[in-house]
Amino acid sequence: MADKTFLDWPFFEPHHKALAESLDDWATRRLPAIVDAPGAHEKIDATCRALVTALGEDGWLRYCVPAEFGGVLNSLDVRALSLIRETLARHSGLADFAFAMQGLGSGAISTFGSHALKKKYLPAVASGEKIAAFALSEENAGSDVAAMTTSLSRTAAGYRADGEKTWISNGGIANFYTLFARSGEGPKNVSAVIIDADTSGLSVAERIEVIAPHPLARLRFDNCAIPADRLIGAEGDGLKIALGTLDIFRTTVGAAALGLARRALDEATTRATMRKMFGATLADQPIAQERLAEMALDIDASALLVYRSAWTKDVRKTRVTREAAMAKLFATDQAQQVIDKAVQLFGGLGVTKGVKVEELYRDIRALRIYEGASEVQKIVIARQHLQNFAGEGA
Repeated sequence: MADKTFLDWPFFEPHHKALAESLDDWATRRLPAIVDAPGAHEKIDATCRALVTALGEDGWLRYCVPAEFGGVLNSLDVRALSLIRETLARHSGLADFAFAMQGLGSGAISTFGSHALKKKYLPAVASGEKIAAFALSEENAGSDVAAMTTSLSRTAAGYRADGEKTWISNGGIANFYTLFARSGEGPKNVSAVIIDADTSGLSVAERIEVIAPHPLARLRFDNCAIPADRLIGAEGDGLKIALGTLDIFRTTVGAAALGLARRALDEATTRATMRKMFGATLADQPIAQERLAEMALDIDASALLVYRSAWTKDVRKTRVTREAAMAKLFATDQAQQVIDKAVQLFGGLGVTKGVKVEELYRDIRALRIYEGASEVQKIVIARQHLQNFAGEGA
Protein backbone atom coordinates (compact mmCIF):
# COMPACT_ATOMS: atom_id res chain seq x y z
CA MET A 1 0.00 0.00 0.00
CA ALA A 2 1.17 3.51 -0.81
CA ASP A 3 2.65 5.56 2.02
CA LYS A 4 0.05 8.10 3.17
CA THR A 5 2.03 9.64 6.01
CA PHE A 6 2.74 12.65 3.79
CA LEU A 7 -0.89 13.67 4.33
CA ASP A 8 0.11 14.65 7.86
CA TRP A 9 2.62 17.20 6.56
CA PRO A 10 1.84 20.84 7.45
CA PHE A 11 1.10 21.72 3.81
CA PHE A 12 -2.42 20.33 4.14
CA GLU A 13 -5.68 21.20 5.85
CA PRO A 14 -8.04 18.52 7.21
CA HIS A 15 -10.24 18.63 4.12
CA HIS A 16 -7.25 17.80 1.90
CA LYS A 17 -6.54 14.60 3.82
CA ALA A 18 -10.21 13.63 3.71
CA LEU A 19 -10.26 14.29 -0.04
CA ALA A 20 -7.25 12.08 -0.74
CA GLU A 21 -8.55 9.21 1.38
CA SER A 22 -12.05 9.40 -0.08
CA LEU A 23 -10.78 9.50 -3.66
CA ASP A 24 -8.45 6.58 -3.05
CA ASP A 25 -11.39 4.50 -1.86
CA TRP A 26 -13.50 5.61 -4.85
CA ALA A 27 -10.73 4.84 -7.33
CA THR A 28 -10.24 1.37 -5.88
CA ARG A 29 -13.94 0.59 -6.31
CA ARG A 30 -14.87 2.47 -9.48
CA LEU A 31 -11.91 2.65 -11.84
CA PRO A 32 -11.20 -1.06 -12.56
CA ALA A 33 -14.56 -1.52 -14.28
CA ILE A 34 -13.61 1.24 -16.71
CA VAL A 35 -9.85 1.04 -17.27
CA ASP A 36 -9.53 -2.75 -16.98
CA ALA A 37 -12.55 -3.59 -19.11
CA PRO A 38 -11.81 -5.70 -22.23
CA GLY A 39 -10.64 -3.43 -25.04
CA ALA A 40 -10.45 -0.34 -22.81
CA HIS A 41 -7.03 0.69 -24.08
CA GLU A 42 -7.93 -0.01 -27.70
CA LYS A 43 -11.16 2.00 -27.60
CA ILE A 44 -9.38 4.92 -26.02
CA ASP A 45 -11.90 7.63 -26.93
CA ALA A 46 -14.79 5.73 -25.37
CA THR A 47 -12.72 4.95 -22.27
CA CYS A 48 -11.81 8.60 -21.75
CA ARG A 49 -15.43 9.67 -22.19
CA ALA A 50 -16.45 7.04 -19.63
CA LEU A 51 -13.82 8.32 -17.20
CA VAL A 52 -14.97 11.93 -17.57
CA THR A 53 -18.57 10.81 -17.03
CA ALA A 54 -17.67 8.85 -13.88
CA LEU A 55 -15.50 11.65 -12.47
CA GLY A 56 -18.32 14.11 -13.15
CA GLU A 57 -21.13 11.98 -11.77
CA ASP A 58 -19.33 11.38 -8.48
CA GLY A 59 -18.27 14.99 -7.98
CA TRP A 60 -14.51 14.89 -8.51
CA LEU A 61 -14.55 17.26 -11.49
CA ARG A 62 -16.08 19.90 -9.23
CA TYR A 63 -12.54 20.59 -8.02
CA CYS A 64 -11.72 21.85 -11.53
CA VAL A 65 -13.99 24.92 -11.30
CA PRO A 66 -14.86 27.61 -8.72
CA ALA A 67 -17.80 27.06 -6.36
CA GLU A 68 -19.93 29.76 -7.99
CA PHE A 69 -20.06 27.66 -11.15
CA GLY A 70 -20.55 24.19 -9.71
CA GLY A 71 -17.25 23.66 -7.91
CA VAL A 72 -16.42 22.57 -4.37
CA LEU A 73 -14.04 25.36 -3.36
CA ASN A 74 -14.24 29.10 -3.94
CA SER A 75 -11.25 29.06 -6.28
CA LEU A 76 -8.94 26.54 -7.88
CA ASP A 77 -6.93 24.91 -5.07
CA VAL A 78 -3.60 23.56 -6.27
CA ARG A 79 -3.19 21.26 -3.27
CA ALA A 80 -6.55 19.63 -3.99
CA LEU A 81 -5.80 19.36 -7.72
CA SER A 82 -2.39 17.85 -6.96
CA LEU A 83 -3.75 15.32 -4.47
CA ILE A 84 -6.41 14.25 -6.97
CA ARG A 85 -3.88 13.86 -9.76
CA GLU A 86 -1.44 11.96 -7.56
CA THR A 87 -4.16 9.61 -6.32
CA LEU A 88 -5.66 8.97 -9.75
CA ALA A 89 -2.24 8.46 -11.37
CA ARG A 90 -1.37 5.85 -8.76
CA HIS A 91 -4.46 3.92 -9.85
CA SER A 92 -4.58 4.75 -13.56
CA GLY A 93 -2.59 7.08 -15.77
CA LEU A 94 -5.57 7.39 -18.08
CA ALA A 95 -7.89 8.43 -15.23
CA ASP A 96 -5.38 11.10 -14.25
CA PHE A 97 -5.30 12.30 -17.87
CA ALA A 98 -9.10 12.58 -18.03
CA PHE A 99 -9.22 14.64 -14.85
CA ALA A 100 -6.21 16.80 -15.68
CA MET A 101 -7.50 17.89 -19.08
CA GLN A 102 -10.84 19.00 -17.62
CA GLY A 103 -8.87 21.30 -15.34
CA LEU A 104 -6.27 22.52 -17.82
CA GLY A 105 -8.75 22.85 -20.68
CA SER A 106 -11.05 25.08 -18.66
CA GLY A 107 -8.45 26.66 -16.37
CA ALA A 108 -8.10 29.83 -18.42
CA ILE A 109 -11.86 30.37 -18.18
CA SER A 110 -11.87 29.81 -14.41
CA THR A 111 -8.99 32.21 -13.88
CA PHE A 112 -9.36 34.87 -16.57
CA GLY A 113 -12.78 34.44 -18.22
CA SER A 114 -15.79 36.73 -18.01
CA HIS A 115 -18.73 35.82 -15.81
CA ALA A 116 -20.73 34.95 -18.93
CA LEU A 117 -18.05 32.58 -20.21
CA LYS A 118 -17.74 30.91 -16.83
CA LYS A 119 -21.50 30.43 -16.64
CA LYS A 120 -21.67 29.02 -20.17
CA TYR A 121 -18.88 26.43 -19.88
CA LEU A 122 -17.80 25.67 -16.32
CA PRO A 123 -20.92 23.92 -14.92
CA ALA A 124 -20.78 21.47 -17.84
CA VAL A 125 -17.07 20.85 -17.17
CA ALA A 126 -17.79 20.11 -13.50
CA SER A 127 -20.59 17.68 -14.34
CA GLY A 128 -18.62 15.89 -17.06
CA GLU A 129 -21.16 16.92 -19.67
CA LYS A 130 -18.53 18.77 -21.72
CA ILE A 131 -14.95 17.69 -22.36
CA ALA A 132 -12.36 20.48 -22.40
CA ALA A 133 -9.02 20.87 -24.20
CA PHE A 134 -6.08 23.28 -24.19
CA ALA A 135 -4.88 24.20 -27.71
CA LEU A 136 -1.51 25.94 -27.40
CA SER A 137 1.26 23.91 -29.06
CA GLU A 138 2.20 23.98 -32.74
CA GLU A 139 4.73 21.95 -34.69
CA ASN A 140 7.32 24.72 -34.45
CA ALA A 141 5.98 26.39 -31.33
CA GLY A 142 6.00 23.94 -28.46
CA SER A 143 8.40 25.16 -25.82
CA ASP A 144 8.67 28.53 -27.62
CA VAL A 145 4.96 29.38 -27.64
CA ALA A 146 5.63 32.96 -28.76
CA ALA A 147 6.62 31.50 -32.15
CA MET A 148 3.06 30.34 -32.91
CA THR A 149 1.61 31.16 -36.33
CA THR A 150 -2.06 30.25 -35.94
CA SER A 151 -3.87 33.54 -36.49
CA LEU A 152 -6.91 35.25 -35.00
CA SER A 153 -8.31 38.02 -37.20
CA ARG A 154 -10.99 40.56 -36.39
CA THR A 155 -14.35 40.30 -38.21
CA ALA A 156 -17.61 42.22 -37.95
CA ALA A 157 -19.08 39.51 -35.69
CA GLY A 158 -15.97 38.60 -33.72
CA TYR A 159 -12.92 36.66 -34.90
CA ARG A 160 -11.68 34.27 -37.55
CA ALA A 161 -9.15 31.54 -36.70
CA ASP A 162 -6.77 30.02 -39.26
CA GLY A 163 -3.85 27.64 -38.82
CA GLU A 164 -2.96 24.40 -37.05
CA LYS A 165 -2.32 23.14 -33.54
CA THR A 166 -0.72 19.82 -32.73
CA TRP A 167 -0.17 17.40 -29.82
CA ILE A 168 -3.54 18.55 -28.48
CA SER A 169 -4.76 16.28 -25.68
CA ASN A 170 -8.46 15.44 -26.01
CA GLY A 171 -8.17 16.43 -29.66
CA GLY A 172 -11.09 14.84 -31.48
CA ILE A 173 -13.23 14.17 -28.40
CA ALA A 174 -13.36 17.61 -26.76
CA ASN A 175 -16.54 19.69 -26.87
CA PHE A 176 -14.55 22.92 -26.80
CA TYR A 177 -10.98 24.14 -27.03
CA THR A 178 -9.19 26.98 -25.28
CA LEU A 179 -7.34 28.30 -28.33
CA PHE A 180 -4.30 30.55 -28.27
CA ALA A 181 -3.56 32.35 -31.54
CA ARG A 182 -1.66 35.34 -32.90
CA SER A 183 -3.89 38.41 -32.98
CA GLY A 184 -1.43 41.06 -34.17
CA GLU A 185 2.15 41.93 -34.95
CA GLY A 186 4.95 41.11 -32.55
CA PRO A 187 5.93 37.86 -30.80
CA LYS A 188 3.78 38.51 -27.75
CA ASN A 189 0.59 39.66 -29.47
CA VAL A 190 -1.42 36.51 -28.74
CA SER A 191 -5.04 36.22 -27.66
CA ALA A 192 -7.09 33.42 -26.09
CA VAL A 193 -10.58 32.38 -27.20
CA ILE A 194 -12.99 29.51 -26.72
CA ILE A 195 -13.92 27.64 -29.87
CA ASP A 196 -16.62 24.96 -29.86
CA ALA A 197 -15.71 21.65 -31.47
CA ASP A 198 -18.63 21.81 -33.91
CA THR A 199 -17.49 25.16 -35.37
CA SER A 200 -17.44 25.12 -39.18
CA GLY A 201 -13.88 24.89 -40.49
CA LEU A 202 -12.48 23.16 -37.39
CA SER A 203 -11.31 19.65 -38.21
CA VAL A 204 -9.09 16.89 -36.89
CA ALA A 205 -6.26 16.73 -39.40
CA GLU A 206 -4.57 13.75 -37.77
CA ARG A 207 -4.94 11.47 -34.78
CA ILE A 208 -1.52 11.00 -33.16
CA GLU A 209 -0.51 7.62 -31.72
CA VAL A 210 1.78 7.73 -28.68
CA ILE A 211 3.44 5.21 -26.36
CA ALA A 212 0.88 5.73 -23.59
CA PRO A 213 -2.40 5.84 -25.54
CA HIS A 214 -4.73 8.78 -25.01
CA PRO A 215 -6.70 11.05 -27.36
CA LEU A 216 -4.15 13.27 -29.09
CA ALA A 217 -4.59 15.13 -32.36
CA ARG A 218 -3.46 17.73 -34.84
CA LEU A 219 -6.24 20.27 -35.40
CA ARG A 220 -6.83 22.47 -38.43
CA PHE A 221 -8.61 25.83 -38.31
CA ASP A 222 -9.84 27.03 -41.70
CA ASN A 223 -11.75 30.31 -41.60
CA CYS A 224 -13.38 29.39 -38.28
CA ALA A 225 -15.85 32.02 -37.08
CA ILE A 226 -15.67 32.72 -33.33
CA PRO A 227 -18.16 35.07 -31.61
CA ALA A 228 -16.67 38.13 -29.93
CA ASP A 229 -17.91 37.03 -26.50
CA ARG A 230 -15.66 33.93 -26.64
CA LEU A 231 -12.56 36.08 -26.02
CA ILE A 232 -10.85 35.31 -22.71
CA GLY A 233 -9.54 38.43 -20.99
CA ALA A 234 -8.39 41.20 -23.32
CA GLU A 235 -6.90 41.02 -26.78
CA GLY A 236 -3.15 40.53 -26.58
CA ASP A 237 -3.30 38.91 -23.14
CA GLY A 238 -2.98 35.36 -24.49
CA LEU A 239 0.56 34.61 -23.35
CA LYS A 240 -0.16 36.02 -19.90
CA ILE A 241 -3.26 33.83 -19.73
CA ALA A 242 -1.42 30.73 -20.95
CA LEU A 243 1.45 31.20 -18.50
CA GLY A 244 -0.93 32.04 -15.66
CA THR A 245 -2.89 28.85 -16.32
CA LEU A 246 0.29 26.78 -16.50
CA ASP A 247 1.42 28.43 -13.25
CA ILE A 248 -1.49 26.60 -11.60
CA PHE A 249 -1.39 23.29 -13.43
CA ARG A 250 2.36 22.73 -13.91
CA THR A 251 2.69 21.74 -10.25
CA THR A 252 0.00 19.11 -10.75
CA VAL A 253 2.06 17.45 -13.49
CA GLY A 254 4.68 16.80 -10.82
CA ALA A 255 1.92 15.39 -8.62
CA ALA A 256 0.85 12.98 -11.35
CA ALA A 257 4.45 11.81 -11.74
CA LEU A 258 4.56 11.33 -7.98
CA GLY A 259 1.50 9.08 -8.16
CA LEU A 260 3.08 6.96 -10.89
CA ALA A 261 6.29 6.69 -8.86
CA ARG A 262 4.44 5.64 -5.70
CA ARG A 263 2.68 2.88 -7.64
CA ALA A 264 6.03 1.73 -9.03
CA LEU A 265 7.49 1.52 -5.53
CA ASP A 266 4.45 -0.42 -4.31
CA GLU A 267 4.76 -2.88 -7.19
CA ALA A 268 8.51 -3.25 -6.76
CA THR A 269 8.25 -3.77 -3.00
CA THR A 270 5.58 -6.44 -3.41
CA ARG A 271 7.68 -8.18 -6.06
CA ALA A 272 10.85 -7.99 -3.97
CA THR A 273 9.23 -9.46 -0.89
CA MET A 274 7.66 -12.35 -2.84
CA ARG A 275 10.39 -13.22 -5.36
CA LYS A 276 12.49 -16.15 -4.16
CA MET A 277 16.13 -16.27 -5.21
CA PHE A 278 19.42 -17.63 -3.83
CA GLY A 279 17.62 -19.20 -0.88
CA ALA A 280 16.00 -15.94 0.26
CA THR A 281 13.78 -13.23 -1.15
CA LEU A 282 14.86 -10.46 -3.52
CA ALA A 283 14.15 -8.00 -0.69
CA ASP A 284 16.84 -9.70 1.39
CA GLN A 285 19.52 -8.83 -1.18
CA PRO A 286 21.52 -5.67 -0.35
CA ILE A 287 21.40 -4.40 -3.94
CA ALA A 288 17.58 -4.60 -3.97
CA GLN A 289 17.41 -2.80 -0.61
CA GLU A 290 19.63 -0.07 -2.04
CA ARG A 291 17.28 0.39 -5.00
CA LEU A 292 14.18 0.49 -2.79
CA ALA A 293 15.85 3.07 -0.53
CA GLU A 294 16.73 5.27 -3.51
CA MET A 295 13.16 5.05 -4.79
CA ALA A 296 11.65 5.98 -1.43
CA LEU A 297 14.04 8.91 -1.07
CA ASP A 298 13.28 10.28 -4.53
CA ILE A 299 9.55 10.02 -3.88
CA ASP A 300 9.67 11.94 -0.61
CA ALA A 301 11.93 14.62 -2.11
CA SER A 302 9.54 15.00 -5.04
CA ALA A 303 6.54 15.22 -2.75
CA LEU A 304 8.16 17.98 -0.72
CA LEU A 305 8.77 20.06 -3.85
CA VAL A 306 5.31 19.42 -5.29
CA TYR A 307 3.39 20.29 -2.16
CA ARG A 308 5.63 23.24 -1.30
CA SER A 309 4.71 24.71 -4.68
CA ALA A 310 1.02 23.94 -4.23
CA TRP A 311 0.95 25.39 -0.71
CA THR A 312 2.76 28.54 -1.83
CA LYS A 313 0.23 29.13 -4.62
CA ASP A 314 -2.79 28.48 -2.40
CA VAL A 315 -1.69 30.21 0.79
CA ARG A 316 0.71 32.92 -0.30
CA LYS A 317 -1.40 33.74 -3.40
CA THR A 318 1.74 34.53 -5.38
CA ARG A 319 3.19 33.40 -8.68
CA VAL A 320 5.05 30.13 -8.30
CA THR A 321 7.00 30.12 -11.54
CA ARG A 322 10.19 28.95 -9.82
CA GLU A 323 8.54 26.55 -7.37
CA ALA A 324 6.32 24.96 -10.03
CA ALA A 325 9.24 24.54 -12.43
CA MET A 326 11.30 22.85 -9.71
CA ALA A 327 8.42 20.57 -8.74
CA LYS A 328 7.64 19.60 -12.32
CA LEU A 329 11.27 19.06 -13.30
CA PHE A 330 12.36 17.05 -10.27
CA ALA A 331 9.22 14.96 -9.80
CA THR A 332 8.96 13.90 -13.44
CA ASP A 333 12.67 13.18 -13.89
CA GLN A 334 12.90 11.24 -10.62
CA ALA A 335 9.70 9.32 -11.35
CA GLN A 336 11.31 8.16 -14.58
CA GLN A 337 14.24 6.80 -12.56
CA VAL A 338 12.01 5.26 -9.89
CA ILE A 339 9.94 3.44 -12.50
CA ASP A 340 13.06 2.30 -14.36
CA LYS A 341 14.38 0.77 -11.13
CA ALA A 342 11.04 -0.96 -10.60
CA VAL A 343 11.22 -2.48 -14.07
CA GLN A 344 14.78 -3.66 -13.34
CA LEU A 345 13.69 -5.30 -10.09
CA PHE A 346 11.01 -7.16 -12.01
CA GLY A 347 13.58 -8.52 -14.45
CA GLY A 348 12.18 -9.95 -17.69
CA LEU A 349 8.66 -9.69 -16.33
CA GLY A 350 9.10 -5.91 -16.08
CA VAL A 351 9.14 -5.42 -19.85
CA THR A 352 6.21 -7.73 -20.47
CA LYS A 353 3.09 -6.06 -21.87
CA GLY A 354 0.23 -6.16 -19.37
CA VAL A 355 2.47 -5.92 -16.30
CA LYS A 356 1.84 -2.71 -14.36
CA VAL A 357 5.43 -1.48 -14.24
CA GLU A 358 5.67 -1.76 -18.03
CA GLU A 359 2.55 0.40 -18.30
CA LEU A 360 4.03 2.91 -15.83
CA TYR A 361 7.24 3.04 -17.90
CA ARG A 362 5.19 4.20 -20.89
CA ASP A 363 2.96 6.52 -18.83
CA ILE A 364 5.78 8.57 -17.31
CA ARG A 365 7.71 9.52 -20.42
CA ALA A 366 5.39 12.22 -21.78
CA LEU A 367 5.20 14.01 -18.42
CA ARG A 368 8.83 15.08 -18.87
CA ILE A 369 7.83 16.90 -22.07
CA TYR A 370 4.33 18.37 -21.93
CA GLU A 371 3.56 21.65 -20.14
CA GLY A 372 7.23 22.54 -20.50
CA ALA A 373 10.00 20.02 -21.15
CA SER A 374 12.58 19.34 -18.46
CA GLU A 375 15.16 21.43 -20.32
CA VAL A 376 12.76 24.39 -20.41
CA GLN A 377 12.15 24.09 -16.67
CA LYS A 378 15.91 24.41 -16.11
CA ILE A 379 15.92 27.64 -18.12
CA VAL A 380 12.98 28.95 -16.08
CA ILE A 381 14.66 28.07 -12.79
CA ALA A 382 17.94 29.66 -13.84
CA ARG A 383 16.22 32.87 -14.96
CA GLN A 384 14.29 33.11 -11.72
CA HIS A 385 17.47 32.50 -9.73
CA LEU A 386 19.34 35.22 -11.62
CA GLN A 387 16.49 37.69 -11.17
CA ASN A 388 16.40 37.02 -7.44
CA PHE A 389 20.20 37.31 -7.27
CA ALA A 390 20.14 40.67 -9.05
CA GLY A 391 17.22 41.87 -6.91
CA GLU A 392 19.18 41.20 -3.74
CA GLY A 393 21.91 43.51 -5.00
CA ALA A 394 24.59 40.83 -4.94
